[in-house]
Amino acid sequence: MGIDEPDIDPTAFLEDVEMRIGEITSVEPFPEARKDVYKLEVDFGSETRQSAAGLTDLYDPDDLLGRQVVAVVNLGTVNIAGFESQCLVTGVDSAGGGIVHLQPERDVPNGTRVY
Repeated sequence: MGIDEPDIDPTAFLEDVEMRIGEITSVEPFPEARKDVYKLEVDFGSETRQSAAGLTDLYDPDDLLGRQVVAVVNLGTVNIAGFESQCLVTGVDSAGGGIVHLQPERDVPNGTRVY
């Protein structure tokens, strides 16, 4: 493994990509989607957004409720099988398969910006 992408201007990244901490308030199965994903509602403090997130391999719905996640909130809306995904909940591949969601190590206010 190596780091493959060229360096970018850090100022441009922080200006262009807006990541916020949100709390998952609703988790539903999404059988209409081509991939195995959940329909999530994520509370960012001043607003709630929905997301289609591929966290089904490692998490049951009850495991996700109330958890804080790191989400990209300025990518626009993506329509997935009639569902408007309004933010991207971030995650990483786990060694055993599946996606592990990223979260702060301590609780912070919902809506806190990630830098």
